[in-house]
Amino acid sequence: MGFLSSLVGAAEQLAGGQGSEAHFDQVAQNVPQSSLAQGLASALGSGGSGQFAQMASQLFSNGNGDQKASMLNTLISTAGPEILSQFPGAGSGSPLSSLLQAVQAGGTVSSDQAAGVAPEEIQQLAAHVHQFAPSVVDRLGEVYSEHPALIKTLGVAALGLIVNHIAENHK
Repeated sequence: MGFLSSLVGAAEQLAGGQGSEAHFDQVAQNVPQSSLAQGLASALGSGGSGQFAQMASQLFSNGNGDQKASMLNTLISTAGPEILSQFPGAGSGSPLSSLLQAVQAGGTVSSDQAAGVAPEEIQQLAAHVHQFAPSVVDRLGEVYSEHPALIKTLGVAALGLIVNHIAENHK
């Protein structure tokens, strides 16, 4: 069985709820990182802002400090100052609000700072950024394609979407 047949088989099993993380591992180890990034971006963007924000929050929750900081820095840099100034939570006094104000003054979010931000705040920020800058989906796909083990925390349904997208692009 060739690689493409194997890839399609893994996609079908995952899409049918029959697959496992092992199927995803097989795919993730055998495709270029750019294919994994595109597949993840496709899954992240498949359900609109609400699903994107929920998946971003889930990735944030399950990430380590560096991964959390990377997500925050990606959301912030993609949004830019104008979009961030329109964020409803920008003046709330929350840890995220304080970080946004500090970063707008220059700098980046550290892993220690990111650890103090609640996943719910990330979900709100991700939805806001996605609404005004949909390219954030592609940027986070690129960032998280470097962490296949973390991607698996999204669950079998999301893995099925990712692998299916990769299979479609390799036909």
